Amino acid sequence: MTDLADPDDVDGGADFDADPADTDELAAARDDVVARVRDHAGRIARELALLQGGDYGSADFDTDDGEWTLKYEGGDLQYLRFDPKRGSETYVVSTKQPPEPDALAAAMEDYDAFVAAYNEHVASLDGVLDGVDTDFPEAASTDEVVAQRDRVLDAVRDVCDQIADRLYRFEGGDYGTYTARVSGTRWELKWEDGRSSYLRVGGSGGVYLLSQYEAPAAADVRELAGDVPAFVDSFNEYVEELESDLDGVAFGDD
Repeated sequence: MTDLADPDDVDGGADFDADPADTDELAAARDDVVARVRDHAGRIARELALLQGGDYGSADFDTDDGEWTLKYEGGDLQYLRFDPKRGSETYVVSTKQPPEPDALAAAMEDYDAFVAAYNEHVASLDGVLDGVDTDFPEAASTDEVVAQRDRVLDAVRDVCDQIADRLYRFEGGDYGTYTARVSGTRWELKWEDGRSSYLRVGGSGGVYLLSQYEAPAAADVRELAGDVPAFVDSFNEYVEELESDLDGVAFGDD
């Protein structure tokens, strides 16, 4: 039978009756400092958001002892990081976990220098917009271009409605499509109840020359309008072929 070891030999004489040091007071002091920094640096974050004109961003500020990085989102402080020239970086304020008390204490020795660097940055921008000329030239009106585009599109829709009406009458059904290739490009007319729904050029990723939602760019209209007659010609040929096919259909004796 194996002899059990003497407990005094196993624990080396450790005093298990000694009370561990309480860290509550230290943690509370740390949390108080972090909360005050979060409030103060949060005001800097809001000012930077206004200055930089965005909902999120970051800025670096150099001091003699290191570099401070402030990141914000929606104008709220996300984190404040201190990267000293000697030692490891410290997230003074973070969304994850608070810093170690000794690292926080070391960073706070340089906090005033960080604020001074921020203030110098703002001061350096004073008057930066002085003398900026705001007497801009008048922007040209697009009314005439839009009117010309709409005139062309009205003509395109008119002829496409005619095609849609023909298709509605002789194909049957309430809706359908007619496709053709013009200069090697796919044109597709979708119709419903005898009216054109859209005219798309170039497949699923192409340009909607006609649409229920918005008009195409004037440049696209200029490029594609010249091929509309060829699209109409292709439809007319399609109709002629149908008529020719039906001519051969006969019932009973001649």
